[in-house]
Amino acid sequence: MTLLSTALIGTWELVSREDRNVAGELRSDPNLGADPLGLLICDRSGRFAVQFMKRDRFAPPAEPSAVGQKNNTRAVNGYDAYFGSYVVDDARRTVTQTLHAALSTENVGHVITRAMSVDGDTLLISLNTTSFHGEPVTRTLRWRRVA
Repeated sequence: MTLLSTALIGTWELVSREDRNVAGELRSDPNLGADPLGLLICDRSGRFAVQFMKRDRFAPPAEPSAVGQKNNTRAVNGYDAYFGSYVVDDARRTVTQTLHAALSTENVGHVITRAMSVDGDTLLISLNTTSFHGEPVTRTLRWRRVA
């Protein structure tokens, strides 16, 4: 089995981003929409960069994104971006990211740990966070390797 620390390296395109509450009901983030665009880059030296954008970004935003969502960053006008360093715990299959820069200033320096798995050219990231309205949700991001 390939170690997560090795399999994670590359450029990934977002396939889907789903938030589900404890009842399994789908919750959509009005700031990024149900089907955002996304790009994640993880290099061999432990640096990463990620960007998300609402597909229909030209539509007016529903309302400003909440600040302080658990284990999450904040989108601004349908866009979210941050970069920094990461450390992989191969035994636990988790990745801890330290945000060196972020679109939302309150996220600079933020440290987040997320469960990740790679199967071939598919990366799954799972995290517990809160929805736009503060409801606890499990977010699952599915990525496809493009390079």
